[in-house]
Amino acid sequence: MSGITTHVLDTSRGRPAQGVPVTLEIEAAGGWTLVGKGTTNADGRISDLVSADATVAPGVYRLSFDTGKYFANHQSESFYPQVTIIFRLADAAQHYHVPLLLSPYGYSTYRGS
Repeated sequence: MSGITTHVLDTSRGRPAQGVPVTLEIEAAGGWTLVGKGTTNADGRISDLVSADATVAPGVYRLSFDTGKYFANHQSESFYPQVTIIFRLADAAQHYHVPLLLSPYGYSTYRGS
């Protein structure tokens, strides 16, 4: 398991959000560098967001979720076409799980386990 994982739950449907494109980047040299990307599976997760051979370093990371595409695929309007979560990874030895609880007009996140 990588040092950074995520999953998306669609609270309006009461189930995992399948088909959400996600990118993970690290802040570097005044910009952002791609670390990994993928699309959530039937369980709302991406099993290989960070490749097994990649080293996760301390720093500031950004997770971006293409929620507009997800809701469009479900013929549903939404207020937030994209959700971006920026967080600090302080200890590379720890696991960081950053879930997204999503509905068409709101979202929430937290540091999970």
